[in-house]
Amino acid sequence: MKRKIIRIDEEKCIGCGACAEACHEGAIDMVNGKAKLTRENYCDGFGDCLPECPTGAITFEEREAPAYDEKAVLAAKAEKETQAKAAAQPHGCPGSRMRSLERHDAPAAAASAPAASELRQWPCQIKLAPVNAPFFQNAKLLIAADCTAYAYASFHRDFMRGKITLIGCPKLDSVDYSEKLTQIIKQNDIQSVTILRMEVPCCGGLEMAAKKALMNSGKFLPWQVVTVSIDGRILE
Repeated sequence: MKRKIIRIDEEKCIGCGACAEACHEGAIDMVNGKAKLTRENYCDGFGDCLPECPTGAITFEEREAPAYDEKAVLAAKAEKETQAKAAAQPHGCPGSRMRSLERHDAPAAAASAPAASELRQWPCQIKLAPVNAPFFQNAKLLIAADCTAYAYASFHRDFMRGKITLIGCPKLDSVDYSEKLTQIIKQNDIQSVTILRMEVPCCGGLEMAAKKALMNSGKFLPWQVVTVSIDGRILE
């Protein structure tokens, strides 16, 4: 049947996950860091997800699509609630899900000098850093999600050392970092790019923005993506 249904522009999507949270019917999933309408028969066409999208990636269109299946939606909601209660965790964005991490106090080490900061410039927020700052010249660039510094214990030593560090969170900032990162890479003599992200889906927005910036810059630079788990491990 022909009916009104949402359309998601993948180019505009920054992977924040706000639309997936706002969709009460569960029609939207995060797939490879992007929002996808995975269940057309779950979309009622009312568009609760539209105002939540910070980049305007979601619009209405009228096309052939399966009819809205309210029974299937209600059954899926009931199943989701059952699973949530069993896990004793709220459902929604995995990046916002509460959990406790068991830690054991390490034995007291012998007195030593405090570890030195490896931060080489200010500001370090992507939104605040000037595009043509002198510290970008001949720089090895680290583009890191905010949470990585707290999840990974040796963040300064293993990732910041010898690099210029830019941090951001696409879920909280609700901006597309790709345009600014493109200009930074294009207008400066960047030597390499390391993208450090968390394992949660909303962090895919940062990875996608950095990859898009590398592509749009027209430069061929060494780059890598490193993913940190919530409990502080490097994931292969």
